[in-house]
Parts: sequence; structure tokens; C-alpha cells
Amino acid sequence: MQVRPLQDRVLVKRVDEETKTTGGIIIPDSHKERPAQGEVVAVGSGRKRDDGSTIALDVREGDKILFGKYAGTEVKLDGVEFLIMKEDDILGVLQ
Repeated sequence: MQVRPLQDRVLVKRVDEETKTTGGIIIPDSHKERPAQGEVVAVGSGRKRDDGSTIALDVREGDKILFGKYAGTEVKLDGVEFLIMKEDDILGVLQ
């Protein structure tokens, strides 16, 4: 199934964080936090101005991003979990 986000929305797949610390300690599932990193899977056409023109989004497909802990809306497509969020919810792009 293919999804094309509308306007300034972005489809993101969460990136799993490491289950080990740098010191080698394994973090159990009960103490893991939800990852705040993801990869952009699809982007919308852009934000609309009052005059009808479109402002292009700053993120592109394939970008690794940081977002807020509770940002976006979770959706499940073909058994895979994704987030749909506005571009404003994205905190930064990882280089």
C-alpha cells in the first residue's frame, strides 16, 4: 500500500535505538523509551500560502530526523508502524 501525505505532512518510520549503552549494559524492554529518531518515507506537496502558491518542505525522502516524544499520529500500514506528522513537529535533520 502506498501513502502520499497531504500538504505539509510527512510519513516517518521510527528508527530503533540501541539496546546497549556505551558501557555494554543491556537496557530491558520495560525501561526503553520510544525512539525520537526516524527516517522520512514520504512527504506531502508543501504548505499552502494565502495566495494559493505552495511552499516546498525542507525535508526529503530518506532524511534522518529528530522529532518530539509525542509528535505525530501513529498509523499501521501492511503491519508496519509509521508516524504521520506536520513538518513543524520535526526538530532537526541528522547529517
